[in-house]
Amino acid sequence: MARLLYRIGRFAARKRWAVLAIWLIALAGLGGAALAAHGTMTDSFSIPGTSAQRAMDQLSAKIPAVGGATGRIVFAAPQGHTITEPQYSQAISSMLARSADLPSVVTVVDPTTAKAISPDGRVAMAQIMFRGQVTEVPVDTQNELARLATTYSVDGMTVDLSGAAVRQMPSVGSTEGLGVVIALIVLLITFGSVVAAGLPLLTALIGVGVGMAGILIVSGFVQMSTTAPILALMLGLAVGIDYALFIVNRHRLQLRAGMDVEESIGRAVGTAGSAVVFAGLTVVIALAALSVVGIPFLTVMGVAAAATVVMAVLIAVTLVPALLGFAGTKVLRRSSRALVANDVTVPAPRSNRWARLVTRRPVAMLVAGVLTLGILAIPVFSLRLGLPDDGTAAPSSTQRHAYDIISGSFGPGANGPLVVTVTSDSPLAMMTAVNTVAGELARVPGVVAAVPSGMSKDGSLAMLQVIPATGPGEKATEDLVHTIRADAPAWGEKAHAEIAVTGQTAMQIDVSAKLAAALPVYLAIVVGLALVLLLLVFRSLLVPIKAALGFLLTIAVSFGLVVAVFQWGWLGALFGVHTPAPIISFLPILMIGVLFGLAMDYEVFLVSGMRESWVHEGVVTGDATASVRHGFSASSRVVTAAAIIMTSVFGGFIMAPDTIIASVGFALGVGVLVDAFVVRMTLVPAVMTLLGRRAWYLPGWLAKILPNVDIEGAALTADARARELTPA
Repeated sequence: MARLLYRIGRFAARKRWAVLAIWLIALAGLGGAALAAHGTMTDSFSIPGTSAQRAMDQLSAKIPAVGGATGRIVFAAPQGHTITEPQYSQAISSMLARSADLPSVVTVVDPTTAKAISPDGRVAMAQIMFRGQVTEVPVDTQNELARLATTYSVDGMTVDLSGAAVRQMPSVGSTEGLGVVIALIVLLITFGSVVAAGLPLLTALIGVGVGMAGILIVSGFVQMSTTAPILALMLGLAVGIDYALFIVNRHRLQLRAGMDVEESIGRAVGTAGSAVVFAGLTVVIALAALSVVGIPFLTVMGVAAAATVVMAVLIAVTLVPALLGFAGTKVLRRSSRALVANDVTVPAPRSNRWARLVTRRPVAMLVAGVLTLGILAIPVFSLRLGLPDDGTAAPSSTQRHAYDIISGSFGPGANGPLVVTVTSDSPLAMMTAVNTVAGELARVPGVVAAVPSGMSKDGSLAMLQVIPATGPGEKATEDLVHTIRADAPAWGEKAHAEIAVTGQTAMQIDVSAKLAAALPVYLAIVVGLALVLLLLVFRSLLVPIKAALGFLLTIAVSFGLVVAVFQWGWLGALFGVHTPAPIISFLPILMIGVLFGLAMDYEVFLVSGMRESWVHEGVVTGDATASVRHGFSASSRVVTAAAIIMTSVFGGFIMAPDTIIASVGFALGVGVLVDAFVVRMTLVPAVMTLLGRRAWYLPGWLAKILPNVDIEGAALTADARARELTPA
């Protein structure tokens, strides 16, 4: 591996113009194709095969008009007025008529017909039904509805939209860009050179550009959630900077030691590049393993993010060395360049205060670190999963306004009605069956109303709309769905029919349950595969186990802090959490996938330095603690910078108006902080010190079986010595 990457690095440095041209052409070509062929993103989350999805598929087949996406138009007259007053009723009628004529709109249900007027007469709620699912609602239709809502907000009456009537596309704004600015500042402080600081940012942006263009092209052929490209952007930018940073740092250290520029580039790619390749591979494994869970939108999300990581790795081992070839010695501080020009070597630091402190008191540091993380992880025991609804939208958004108005006027359950389907082989007995089921539903605690709302043309399927007493995201609503499903067989026997529960709320509950069940399986797969990979990298039995245990601490703390902020509402105002709610159901799996990969990044970067020191010096001296200190000191500065940068990039998404994006940014940001500074830079050197030379134990029989990937670059050192001994 080291020799191959060494040759790639030297080739890229020599052919730097060609390498740069290839990447710029790829960026321009894919960017143009993305503009022409990108598809539509969706905020809907569904899993084929769940009980609610099967019932919805049956409903869509029998009653197409109610099987598509739905939205709501909420009219609210000013205080002291009613929507029946002429100026308001005329505006409502006009907007409903114009809405009904829009493309993909099947029908608009008049509030008067549906008896969807509040008791005080101030609020009216119209349901709008679309042809097809959320992804198939034209953007032009959603934009026109938004324009009509503004047009008909007259004389103090407000018009708000919710559901599929609203275009909900997360975007990247100024707060996200702040992360990039902080990254530049950290790089300038770390390197003291504008060229060295700008190079990782430039390469990361090119890699993200190519990756995002590819994702947008694929979205034209594959249904993709709106979160997928945002996650890919977060991750691609963060790891792209990190990987370039690690190679540039190694190159600078070698230049300061007096190495030739081209030789240094090759050696940096051969050694640090090996760590980058395997670090990237762990991230890709973790993300690609999302496909094993069997949940389509997570599979697409994971593959999209993994593709950007692959792009970051390719950029790091090809474009980075090419740009380093252009830069020459300008990646060094001015003072260091002057010394190098005079053939004066600048030795790398061999130790630092933190390394000495941790290795002198490993037991105390280990106990303190584990106790601190254990306390921070306590909220994880209250973790409750769910999917976002309009109640978690930004307070200023139209969907949140609509949600609050409906809750106040019709009760919170009106925002997430359940749909109960009744299927019978006897159309003649259907009305009796429907009345029987409606009567049973009315006696269930937590049901406000159960009203028949439609029947198929052949009379074989009927539906009832059930209004819960609680909102769609509340635990009581989830319990109500389980209660109805538990009682359904008995009701069905009584009514001589089959009964099922569906609707958006029930589908979200099923998705959350499926994701929760998949979590342990996914964790086992990811950890198992990564243990094998780390076994290959470090040729040690104990180092991979230590790495996995450290990750479990990281993920527990990250879950705990996410629960405290987003579910409990602690410090919610600071992080833009206005309405505490259950944690997004796919976030734990996503966190495991991303954070495991990133945690292993730092593990590889730090421990590869320790192994390199042990292989080159420790084996001879027998001083394992010195190898820990030397390896830590060689990598800690760059890992610190990388962690701050990655936290800044993720943190820039915390203030996003979209709840999903904000929670993902927070979870990944705190996860990186905890893992880098507590787990990897405190617990890892403490454990490695306690293990001593046992850390590198590998049975002889296993050593013979495992291929030697040479991440520490021993082959390159041997080649260099051979060249020195060979007469010119």
